[in-house]
Amino acid sequence: MNGLDPWWPAGLLALALLGDALLSIWPPAFIRDCLDGVRFPREWWWALIAVKLLAVAGLVAGYWNAGIGVAAAAGVVAYFVAAVVAHLRANFLKSSFWVNCLGMLALATGALALSVPSL
Repeated sequence: MNGLDPWWPAGLLALALLGDALLSIWPPAFIRDCLDGVRFPREWWWALIAVKLLAVAGLVAGYWNAGIGVAAAAGVVAYFVAAVVAHLRANFLKSSFWVNCLGMLALATGALALSVPSL
């Protein structure tokens, strides 16, 4: 296998993103409130689901090809950095920012940091 080693950080991130994407199909109140709070247009919410599912696919592909997995993890970090910027610009700093946004950024950063040595 020439994939990510250890595989579990990317696997955990993929599982969290998959759950997030599935929840976003029919978003519960906390997701709706978050996206509305940062003034993200509702007609573009579908794009976030697509991006998350593509990231999951890249992280899973990283099991066999480390470069793809590292690129996917870097993309997830960039996604959540953009989310942090959106929260700060909108001054939407409720618990969803501290728990969900920063929590996912920390998970993605950790997965990336543990994946880079696989290259």
